[in-house]
Amino acid sequence: MSDRSIPLEHRPMLKGAAVRLAETFDGIFGAETIERFLVTSYDQFAGRATVANFLPLLAERFARQRLQALARVEGKIGNGVPVVLFLCVHNAGRSQMALGWFNHLAGDRALAWSGGAEPGSEVNPAAVAAMAEVGVDISEEFPKPWTDEIVRAADVVVTMGCGDACPLFPGKRYEDWTLDDPSGRSVDQVRPVRDEIGRRVEELLASLGVISVRSG
Repeated sequence: MSDRSIPLEHRPMLKGAAVRLAETFDGIFGAETIERFLVTSYDQFAGRATVANFLPLLAERFARQRLQALARVEGKIGNGVPVVLFLCVHNAGRSQMALGWFNHLAGDRALAWSGGAEPGSEVNPAAVAAMAEVGVDISEEFPKPWTDEIVRAADVVVTMGCGDACPLFPGKRYEDWTLDDPSGRSVDQVRPVRDEIGRRVEELLASLGVISVRSG
């Protein structure tokens, strides 16, 4: 990693990340593309990371997601499962809970990502605690933006309060969910939002043929 904007102490870690990503995307993307995605992903978090030492890890995780999305857009990979993108303002509460519910209910039968118009610095602790109560761990998630390739790779885009800031791609299936923002709320206040999101995720997955609708 020779980009001058990256601190010297982070370059070896990003170099290791580039090696791992090259193994994952062997035969799909070249080293130049992988390094470009790593550097731009690093830059996305550099200005707002609360713990600088985590920057290389965040960059690797986000670059992996972006490369996976680009490979799908370009038809280089694809296992036929539906892809859903959850978007809100800060990617710290509603969209993270939706992602958690989705992964919990769908398993490997569908794929989901999340993003925010103005990503926050951390996932809302009340949202993390509320989801933990129902056996869903979102503590390792982190707020992130959306990128062009991520939106283009999604079959369904679910928006939650980001209004005109949400990306609009003609011909793509969109759903807008009106939900209370859990920001600044207690766990007690977040529980109803959590449960409503869970119900809507179930309905979405049923509409995609991933799960069956519960009776009763």
